[in-house]
Amino acid sequence: MSKNDGCFGASIDGKRLVDFLDSILESNLQFEANTGRRPTPICIWGTHGLGKTEIAMEVAREKQWKVAYCAPAQFEEMGDLHGLPFKIDPDPTVVGDERTVYLPPEWVPTDPGPGILLLDDINRADDRILRGTMQLLQNFEMFSWSLPPNWQIIATANPDSGDYSVTPMDEAMLTRMIHVTLKFDAKAWAEWALGAGIDARGVNFVLTYPEMVTMKRTTPRTLVQFFGQTKQIPDLKQHIHLVEILAKGCLDQEVADTFITFIEDSLGQLPSPESFLDESNTQTLDSTIGNLMQTTKGLRLDLINTLLYRVVLKLKSENFEPTENAEKVLAHVLLSNQIPVDLRYGFHLDLVKAKLSNSPSLKVIHNVVTNKEILGQFMKML
Repeated sequence: MSKNDGCFGASIDGKRLVDFLDSILESNLQFEANTGRRPTPICIWGTHGLGKTEIAMEVAREKQWKVAYCAPAQFEEMGDLHGLPFKIDPDPTVVGDERTVYLPPEWVPTDPGPGILLLDDINRADDRILRGTMQLLQNFEMFSWSLPPNWQIIATANPDSGDYSVTPMDEAMLTRMIHVTLKFDAKAWAEWALGAGIDARGVNFVLTYPEMVTMKRTTPRTLVQFFGQTKQIPDLKQHIHLVEILAKGCLDQEVADTFITFIEDSLGQLPSPESFLDESNTQTLDSTIGNLMQTTKGLRLDLINTLLYRVVLKLKSENFEPTENAEKVLAHVLLSNQIPVDLRYGFHLDLVKAKLSNSPSLKVIHNVVTNKEILGQFMKML
């Protein structure tokens, strides 16, 4: 079993994790229907704040499945897992027929599925509780209760790398699950964030400084919290002191300082994707590109890269209708000698991937990515 930085399984971003879960959960339903056997649970590994729990919940919501939530780290004794005992006496006139039975915990589902039992932060539980879940992971039951038909188990876990207070899982437990590791990907996160209404200025920051996201206090979770506050502030520069207090309250000091610098030096230079795609004057386009790349601090490729990926996300949006200028703008950018050819090549690849979407921009994207002049310049790179 592959292990990387205290995690197990292939490393994938959030979008691919959603696709993976959707596929395997449906496959598991068929497996149970065809064989009568319970499928293998899934364990999602990853550092704190990446959205492991939220992604599992989102998949369940999209499928309109039931969800039962359990946090084994909160259990203090085995009774929290298998239930509490009580005595029954079927016939008081008969001596010795008393029995001890168990009432299942409140979180145990009783209705038939499809459903997901989410064992959140499973390796935060102490060793006794963790060992107690082995029967559940293997047979979908404890000695005192069983999961109803068509219920599946998803667990989440933090890395066993020495950075977290976790209980190690031995091979007997690890081999009871299918493992995958969630890794942060700025582009995948940006697409989700814009669809979720996260402050677009914050998305620009993350795309510009993706290396700052997975730090001690700076995670996708804390960034969403922070950007939820900044979205209520129309002019960040005008209220820079308030923004700084909020940033330092949510993020690492280094990230907070970088965000303040980003507001003061770079944010105003980034046009909206809509206005950029609607620009009809090529000289204005060249000026915008040049200003993003040549700043007072020297050559900057991160800002133009941020703008170009925001353009891709806008073109993929289902509610965006491109103007007649959009195709000319895209072609001009892809043929622009101002922008390094490898960056333009990456932009072209992102547009090719965007063709898979069903957005109103599909025709524009197709015309640009199949343009012979544009393809010709990239063929020289091969």
